Amino acid sequence: MRYERRNLLSLIEEGFGKKPITLLLGPRQCGKTTLARHYAGRPDTHWFDLEDYLHRSRLEDNPMSTLSSLRGRVVLDEVQILPELFPVLRVLADRPEMPTRFLLLGSASPHIAWHSSETLAGRIFRIEMGGFTGSEVGVHHQQTLWLRGGFPDSFNAASDMDSLKCRRDFISDFLQRDLVALAESRLSLQRLRRLLLMLAAHNGSTVNASALGREIGVDFKTVQRYLDVLEGAYLLRVVPPFSTNVAKRVRKAPKLYLRDTGLLHALMGLETVEQLQTSGRMGFSWESFCLEHLIQEAGLVSEDCFHYSVQGGAEMDLVTTLGGAVIGFEFKHKDVPSITHSMRSAADDLGAKRIFVLYPGPDTFSLDNSERFVALAWRDLARFRSRFA
Repeated sequence: MRYERRNLLSLIEEGFGKKPITLLLGPRQCGKTTLARHYAGRPDTHWFDLEDYLHRSRLEDNPMSTLSSLRGRVVLDEVQILPELFPVLRVLADRPEMPTRFLLLGSASPHIAWHSSETLAGRIFRIEMGGFTGSEVGVHHQQTLWLRGGFPDSFNAASDMDSLKCRRDFISDFLQRDLVALAESRLSLQRLRRLLLMLAAHNGSTVNASALGREIGVDFKTVQRYLDVLEGAYLLRVVPPFSTNVAKRVRKAPKLYLRDTGLLHALMGLETVEQLQTSGRMGFSWESFCLEHLIQEAGLVSEDCFHYSVQGGAEMDLVTTLGGAVIGFEFKHKDVPSITHSMRSAADDLGAKRIFVLYPGPDTFSLDNSERFVALAWRDLARFRSRFA
């Protein structure tokens, strides 16, 4: 089934209106090309797929003359394949008449952010996207979205087994093609798969590269290189610790999350919702699912998202700042969430204005008389800012 991703289309239109270049970033197979095809077929749209030899050769041989004569919108798909285009785009973006708006689609490259910030500073409108969200496919598909993840081919598969095969194929292709090339390393395929399996096993935990390296038999620098690549390819989210002046032993290691729970479950060997809900790792999977959808649906700035954890004490899954106030989030897979001692202690440590407990139930309601603690229904994420921010 095809779903209109109206919020992303609105962001693209906003980019066209504000900057000469709009950059749409996300993992492979998350739907970037399908989204951009909204503009295909229009007489003022010109399309270049850089994985197509003929398209790529035109831009390799004469990029300036090929692009400078075009008017309207120009889509460059998989732009990371030709980073030498960025200086050309800078020149074209600075033309006073601005006859062209460029839409760049990029994936699986930690270098795109560097090229765009260094070469195209002030000329680019950046959008990050992932797989489907609840507001895009309908909140009644929560269980399917959680199990299969948001990649369109996986989510839309005819059965859970077809979806699982799709995700396993994605993992194999990424390991054999993208990860080896992007990390510029010769780590064996077996060790690369072992690294992904370890990340799945430690999903939602505070883990450092040295510890992972010891478990798979490689050094710290090698693991860190691969973690950086996985983060740059939008498959891994690294959540740093919240900086605070409280006089407690705060854990300083970041938390690591696989951003798509469908890929997480494929690595964990979970094939059905029933297996997921009886798994000992269900809570960590729910945490990963909620974290990613919260950032996307509520429009949080990912660089301003942290975790808080005191050794032997209070924890908070996510901490951010909205309107100058500290806000905390806990992710609980319970029918009716409650306020715990750890939550109260963390809220006091952080001086948090409000704590939200994100859970799978249907209703959002206050957990105390002061409304400092609120049970937030997963289905209400898209309305979070309008109700509370």
